[in-house]
Amino acid sequence: MSRSSRILGFGHHAPGRKVANAEIENNLGLEPGWIERRTGIRSRFWATDEDTLSGLATQAGDMALAGAGIDRSDIGLLLLATSTPDHLLPPSAPLVAHRLGLGSSGAIDLTGACAGFIYALMFADGFTRLHGKASLVIAANILSRRINPAERASAVLFADAAGAVVIGPGDNPDRGILGASVDSDGSRYGLIQIPAGGSNTPFHGDLDIEQTRMTITDGREVFAKAVEMMTACSQDALTAARMRPQAIDRFVPHQANARIFDAVGRNLGIAGHAIVKTIADYGNSSAATIPLSLSLADRAEPFRPDEKVLLAAAGAGLSGGALVIGI
Repeated sequence: MSRSSRILGFGHHAPGRKVANAEIENNLGLEPGWIERRTGIRSRFWATDEDTLSGLATQAGDMALAGAGIDRSDIGLLLLATSTPDHLLPPSAPLVAHRLGLGSSGAIDLTGACAGFIYALMFADGFTRLHGKASLVIAANILSRRINPAERASAVLFADAAGAVVIGPGDNPDRGILGASVDSDGSRYGLIQIPAGGSNTPFHGDLDIEQTRMTITDGREVFAKAVEMMTACSQDALTAARMRPQAIDRFVPHQANARIFDAVGRNLGIAGHAIVKTIADYGNSSAATIPLSLSLADRAEPFRPDEKVLLAAAGAGLSGGALVIGI
């Protein structure tokens, strides 16, 4: 069993159609600048008709594998965090593993909404430590196909993207996951949902099309609960890592809304310049925002071997979590 894990490579991919706020503001009858003032978003990327979820995931995974510089046969597990798989059945992960040439690696989807990458990375870390084999963790979503264009709360936020990391076994106890905390609150189960498509409301001929699209029933409560959960999980993860917030070099939060992660940063006492922010250009792609942000941050200013990074997310379910990672 390995003493730790370490991040070997980062990857990301966004589809080619860039959508500026003006297009959405015009459709919703909003005044210019309304979206950016309330969310921090200036633009986002939406899939074209030719794009598939597995295609976005494969592109991000390929980039992460190239950066890791390891043989693809060394990957023992692929975890794909997504809320928008190609099909309800089968899972998309085996197809992505096949396209990436991973051979006989394990591959499975995880449906954790915005917190999906946190959970997937935590599970992959356990696999890699136990078996001494590298893991590929991808988060990808095509949320533009689940937006209700008439509902302001969801139409202004959501985007399409994929992000990925490769982790491998290591012997340095200061690397890999140093502290973790996860949480859920099923009493707020219906705050963010797509009502139809599951076994409770299966697809049928008389189904109202709006039931197949995302809805946010109370944006203010989502905001408050997300700040609360991300703050609490971050504090617990830092405690588990025996670290103070000021020791964090970069805070990479889920890019749900700029006001949310700015509030979490203030609650934790993390300086604004240490918060990685990609929401302005990429919007909210749910689970994909954290690995996307990691990859973009590494491209802009490569992570140093001794950096300590805090990841935090909360979203539908409600489900959330935080990780302290030694790079």
